[in-house]
Amino acid sequence: MAFGVYVHVPFCRHRCDYCAFATWTDRGHLEARYLAACRRQVLEAAPDLPPVTSVFVGGGTPSLVAPEALLDVLAAVPLAGGAEVTVECNPDDLDHERAAAYAAGGVTRLSIGVQSMVPEVLRTLGRDHDPANVRRAAEAAHAAGLPFNVDLLYGATGETLEQWATTLDEAIALEPAHVSAYALTVEAGTPLAADPARHPDDDTQADQYGLATDRLGAAGFEWYEISNWAKPGHECRHNLLYWTEGEYLAVGCAAHGHRGGRRHWNLRTPERYVAAVEEGRSPEAGAEELDAGERRVEGLQLAIRTRHGVPGTEVDDHVVAELDGLVERQGDRVVLTPAGRLLANEVAIRLG
Repeated sequence: MAFGVYVHVPFCRHRCDYCAFATWTDRGHLEARYLAACRRQVLEAAPDLPPVTSVFVGGGTPSLVAPEALLDVLAAVPLAGGAEVTVECNPDDLDHERAAAYAAGGVTRLSIGVQSMVPEVLRTLGRDHDPANVRRAAEAAHAAGLPFNVDLLYGATGETLEQWATTLDEAIALEPAHVSAYALTVEAGTPLAADPARHPDDDTQADQYGLATDRLGAAGFEWYEISNWAKPGHECRHNLLYWTEGEYLAVGCAAHGHRGGRRHWNLRTPERYVAAVEEGRSPEAGAEELDAGERRVEGLQLAIRTRHGVPGTEVDDHVVAELDGLVERQGDRVVLTPAGRLLANEVAIRLG
């Protein structure tokens, strides 16, 4: 049985204009206590966990914290043989020494936050890394024998198709095993949300998604989820848990977990999370139980995002007809067409 652990590291050096995640740029003084609390949470949960098949360390900027402290957290996880262990990295942080430390500590996969390889686009997004450091980070990952994902973001104000093509081509040249390409979205409370002039254009993003599909496919990457492409055998097993209603433990502030139809989330701020764990209290802030009907609908809405789609028996013919051009029957499955991927949320609603 697949089972995952998500570890949230909330510390950042700089907050991007589009980011609405639970991250802080002024909490570095909590790093040691925070990671110790994460390790304690894992150790206390471990006796009741099945063998863990995937771990994902996200943020925030996990590569900002001391590798040995982060690896201590990971060492507490009761891993299954051949488990996938991913750490997100900022390209400015990932050098040969850090990559080698991760590999020696059991990390099997990295995810590098690139977003764009065009300096003007990075500035528009409020990113502060140097594209040259992306190449250095990729070299470090290769030298350490770690396959990696490249995270890209399209739809920044003024980003042309030519600039997006440059980012795609340079990302492919890095020889990653996996590429994630996400459409820029406007999240409430962010500097991007407060500036309508910088909001993305739907038609431009549709063209950019089509270009990504073409360029990545031609380079040997197989599409397997709306925003994700991988070389054969390199799909992210942890993310597949999310899209198949798998189970996973939430470690760290604001982290979300799922077990047995119960979705739960931890206290949002690092201070409150650390205090709860240190005092022997549960760090959980809330939860919701899904009944059988809700789980079925959620399962369909998540699965339709993937290349395998949903069982054909779960979708009436009249719904397929109403979604003509957006979904199609392939054998005993109903899957999104390329056009349907652009409107996946609308399709998912119809499946419910």
